[in-house]
This record gives sequence, C-alpha cells and structure tokens, in this order.
Amino acid sequence: MSIPEMDMNPEIARKLLEVGEEFRIEGPFFSYEEIKMGNVNHTYKVNYIRDDGTGMAKIKSFLVQRVNTYAFQHPIELMQNIDRVTEHIREKCPNTKSLHFHHTKHGVNYLMDNDGFWRLSNYVPSVTFDTCDDLNVVRSAGEAFGDFQLMLADFDANSLFYTIPDFHNTRKRYEKLKEDMAADPCNRVAEVREELDWLLSVEDEACRLTDLFEKGELPLRVTHNDTKINNVLFDEKTHEALVVIVMPGLVGHDFGDAIRFAANFVEEDCDYPEKAGVNLNIFWAFAEGFLKKTAASLTKTEVDTLALSCFALTCELATRFLADYIVGDKYFKVKKPQHNLVRTRCQVALAKDMLNKMDAMNAIVQDCARRYKETENA
Repeated sequence: MSIPEMDMNPEIARKLLEVGEEFRIEGPFFSYEEIKMGNVNHTYKVNYIRDDGTGMAKIKSFLVQRVNTYAFQHPIELMQNIDRVTEHIREKCPNTKSLHFHHTKHGVNYLMDNDGFWRLSNYVPSVTFDTCDDLNVVRSAGEAFGDFQLMLADFDANSLFYTIPDFHNTRKRYEKLKEDMAADPCNRVAEVREELDWLLSVEDEACRLTDLFEKGELPLRVTHNDTKINNVLFDEKTHEALVVIVMPGLVGHDFGDAIRFAANFVEEDCDYPEKAGVNLNIFWAFAEGFLKKTAASLTKTEVDTLALSCFALTCELATRFLADYIVGDKYFKVKKPQHNLVRTRCQVALAKDMLNKMDAMNAIVQDCARRYKETENA
C-alpha cells in the first residue's frame, strides 16, 4: 500500500500525537485531518500506520475531540455518563455497534491538560449526511435514534449527571435571552428587534414541553441531546444506520431536534430564510423509523407532543443563536459576520412554517404510532 504525504500543522500534529500516547495508541503516528462538522467541539481524524501482518502498511484511524468546556462546563461528568450508557448498551445488546471511547492508563475515558479536555474514540468507516432527500436513509436514521431510546428504556435516567444544567429548559433559555436583551453588551438588540418580538410572542407555546415535564406529565428518559442526522454513521454501501454518535431529558428533545435539522428544506445557516420550512415527506419518514422502535414504550402524552417538540426545539435553538449573537458570539463557532443572526432567522422561519403545518405533523405522528402499536400487539 502506498501512503501519500500530507500537509500538517506541526503544532497540531504534535499535540494529537501526545493525546494518542496518553490514550495508549500504538504508533507510528502518520497524519490527521480536521473534521469541520459541528458548531461546538474541534474534531480530528487521526491516522496511524500499522503492519497488516504481511509486512505491508495499513492505516488505523481514530477520532480525537477537544471538547469545548465553555459549552460543556462539566466535561468529566459528561464522559462518565457516556461510559455508563455505552456499557449498558453493550451488556444489553452485545451485537450492537456503539462508539468506544478509549481509556488512559489512569482508567478514565478523557484527558485534561493545559491545552484542553480531550477524548478519543474508534473511527468507524462510514458516511454521514448533512442533508438528505433519500427517505430510506431518513427512515433509517429515525430507527437508529428509536433504537437508542429502546435500548435505554430500562436505564435509570435519574442516575445520570446533568452535564449542561437546564440544557433543554426552554423557560430558562427564554429568561437568558431576555437578560441578554436587557444588557445588550454589543449594542446589537436594535437590529434584531423583529426576531426578538416574534420569539417572545410564541414563548408559552414553545415552553409547553418544559411546563408539562415540571407538572410531572412527561417522563424523564436518557436522551442523546444532539440528534442531527449527521450524528448517525451510515454504511458506505447500504446506507443503513450503524452508530448513533447523553444526559437526562425528554424523548421529544431528541425527536424535535432531529426533525429541526433533517426536515428543513435548507441548512440551518442558510442566507435565505424565506426558503426554510419543514419537508413533510422527510418528517413522515423519520417519524416512521422512530415510532417503529418506540411506539409501544412511549406514553400517550409523549406521542401527543412529538410534533409540538419540533416547534419547541426550533424556537429554543433560535433563542440560543440570538442570545449568542447579542452577547458577541461566545458559544457557537462562527464562520462569517452575523453568522448567529443568520442562523436565528433561519430557525424563526422554520418555526413559523411548523406552526402552519402543525395539524399535518400531528396527524402523521398519530398515524405512525397507531400502526406500530397495532403491529406490536398483533
């Protein structure tokens, strides 16, 4: 096998080599590639040379992430959650592929040093999709996240740490937006008045999931909390879901965030918000896959609020993008001026379209739930 030379930043390469050594990865280190996907953490595919047993060289790859500790202020608890959940999945479903995070010689699945907080996992050869019109792929993604819920249905969600307190407490997200709006540290509120007014006008509807949970009408479950379709790894040939890439939450948080990302006609930072909207064909395919796995285990209230969860999560993310823009873009990575404002406007447009289509979305969810409950009981 001929291995080509690659251009690398020497400082980054040296650091990734040090991280690999801490996680007991055998060399020699060969190269790295930065993976641009994601708004929060920095991710690298790191390649090592191995002997394939015949004297020929082959490449063994790992994923190394530097976790954003501004976003994840309790990263050790985050990794402890991951360890417990993946161990539960492996014991319950030993033939199921799950991400394996390596441990250091100290027996922990993270490294904390002067350069940041690091974790290292196996690299799974696969493909991902930022957007996808193939309904079979979308349905498979729905099944993958549904399987995640099914495998953890008997896991005590209360035993996990809240690694980001109130992450999906929409009421608290709105409170934060109002505080930042009042402080206006960068003098940006005047230019976003229209977006603020609309988001505040739908506050009660957007916060209904949070209110139902606080009343005890929605159960706490183990949730993934980042259910974008590009967090599912698909087989390169068959496009079947392989691996879902945790903390306590509501099932609607995962469903709603997945739809918010996958079923939008455009990317979440599209410069033309008027093109944003919910694609009901994508919505239907994902709902079918998700409810095929979960319909029998969800409560009636959970099913009844799945469509609402899509609106709630979209509004919630809009408040986060807008609050971050108001305070000077501290949380999300930005790649251009007004990036967070562009994201906000796209999410607001999507949320408005969801309101217009809420009856259709509810009908789809109820139809899928009824069909798969009947199948389970047959």
